[in-house]
Amino acid sequence: MFAWAQLPRLASAAGARDPRLVVIVLRGALDGLAAVAPVGDPDYARLHGQIALSLAGEHPAIPLDTFFALHPAMPVFARLFREGQAAVVHAAATGYRERSHFDGQDVLESGYPAPGHVQSGWLNRAIAALPVEGRVAGRGGLAVGPSTALIMRGSVPVLGWAPQIANAASEDLAGRVLDLYADRDPILKVALAQGLETERIAAREGMGGATPAARPRDALAGMRITAEGAAKLMAADDGPRVAALAFDGWDTHANEGGATGRLAELLGGLDAAFEALQKGLGSRWKDTSVVAITEFGRTARINGTVGTDHGTATVVFLAGGAIKGGRIIADWPGLKDEQLFERRDLRPTTDLRAVLKGLLLEQFELTPALLGESVFPQSGAVRPMSGLCT
Repeated sequence: MFAWAQLPRLASAAGARDPRLVVIVLRGALDGLAAVAPVGDPDYARLHGQIALSLAGEHPAIPLDTFFALHPAMPVFARLFREGQAAVVHAAATGYRERSHFDGQDVLESGYPAPGHVQSGWLNRAIAALPVEGRVAGRGGLAVGPSTALIMRGSVPVLGWAPQIANAASEDLAGRVLDLYADRDPILKVALAQGLETERIAAREGMGGATPAARPRDALAGMRITAEGAAKLMAADDGPRVAALAFDGWDTHANEGGATGRLAELLGGLDAAFEALQKGLGSRWKDTSVVAITEFGRTARINGTVGTDHGTATVVFLAGGAIKGGRIIADWPGLKDEQLFERRDLRPTTDLRAVLKGLLLEQFELTPALLGESVFPQSGAVRPMSGLCT
C-alpha cells in the first residue's frame, strides 16, 4: 500500500484516452439462468420450476431481446443495456469442470488452466505487462476486500482497501495512509477520508462482519458502498486505473428465490454497484469497462430445497462507457436433457478467458501473444473476443 502511494505522478496528455478496468468477482457461483433467463427456450421453465422468471406476473423479467430477459432486480443494468453501455455474454465458463468452489476460484483468479499453488493473479500480471511509463501501470491497482484477492496479487504494487474497519490498529494504518496524501494529492486524500467515514458508518450499523450470504438484505448497501469507495479512488487524476472487487455470498443451494428472494437481493446489490461506479467515476465512465465474473454456474434444474447446485456455464456482465453494449453475445447450446453438460448444467460455449483477453486487448492494447503466454498461461489457442469495446 505504501509502495503504491509513493509511485511518481504521471502527466497525461490533454484529451488522451485514459482507460479504466473494474473486475468484480462474484464468489459462490452465480445462477446465470436466473440472472439472464432464456425465456424463449421452451425447456427453461420446466428445468427452473417455481423460480423460473417470466415476462408476466407481479415481478416480470426485463426483456433484453426476443429470447433473453434480465432479472427484475437489475433495472440499472437494463438501462445501461438500452443505452448501449452494457452487454451480456451467456453460456461462458473457465476451463475448469470439477465444481469445487476453492479450485474454481483459484482458476478464475489465477488465470491458469487448472488449480495449483500460484502466487499471482492474471489481473496483476496484465498490469505488469504494460509499459512502466504508462498511466495505467504507473498507478498500480486497487484491491477491495479484507485481504488482497489472488486476482490482484503479484509484482505490481496494489492499494488495498477494506470496506470494514476491523480494529484500532487498522484505523491507525489508514490514518497514516491519509497523512501520506496530505501534501501529495489533497483530492485523493479527501476521497480516502470519505471512504473511511463510510466504513465507520457501516460498522456502527452492524455490517462490518456480515457477508451477503449471512445477511442478504445488506447486499445492496454493502456492494454499493464498496463500489462508491472504489469509484472515488479511480476517478482521481492520480488514482489507480485497474481495480478488483470481490462480493461473497452467491452460493444459492437453498431458497434461491425467483423474481424475489435471496438471489434477487444479491443481484440488486450488484445492480447498485454498477450505478455507484457510473456515478462515482463521472466523466471517467466513458473510458471504463466493468466485468462481473464468477467461478462457475449452477445446475439447470432446481433441487429439493428450491435452490440450485454447483454447475458449469453462466453469464458474464459487461458495463461501462467503453463497452459496445446493447447485445447478448451467446452461442446458445439449448436446455434439452441431451444438450446439457453431463445432463445437468448449461453447456459452456464461450471460454471466459476469451472475454477477458478481449477486454485487455481493446482497453490496454496487450497483444494476443502476451495474453496467451504471460497473463493467461498456456492459453494460446483461446483467441481474444473482438468488438467488446467501442
